[in-house]
Amino acid sequence: MTIELTPRDAPAESLNQRLIVWLYRLSALALFTLGIGYWIRLVGISDGPFDRFDLMPLWWKMAAPALAVLYPVGGIGLWLTAGWGAVIWILIALIEAVMHLGFPELFGGDLVWLGFHVWGLGMLAALRLVGWREERKARRR
Repeated sequence: MTIELTPRDAPAESLNQRLIVWLYRLSALALFTLGIGYWIRLVGISDGPFDRFDLMPLWWKMAAPALAVLYPVGGIGLWLTAGWGAVIWILIALIEAVMHLGFPELFGGDLVWLGFHVWGLGMLAALRLVGWREERKARRR
């Protein structure tokens, strides 16, 4: 005997949940791209003066491998829409904020990707807040 779910029994998927999934997936693609960029720098495929691990200054030797691992792991978590993916994304944003805002003379003031993190995490926070309010409203009924 099999039990079939009718549309009435299936959980309703709200627009908010679909937007969160889209935000996760698009952000995952961006994190994968940035992770590949860090790996390209680490293995020396690009032609810049500090674009090989052995030629990098010490501060980049500490930051680049950590971000080269965290970016793809965070991308996997976001692609799977797992909660830990957003946590890794927040960790990446904090590391880059400390790097580029705290030590701009060492890491440069590259604020474009930091802006991406702020915008994406802000959108995620707003969507989560809307979802939380929808749940509260549904419980009151």
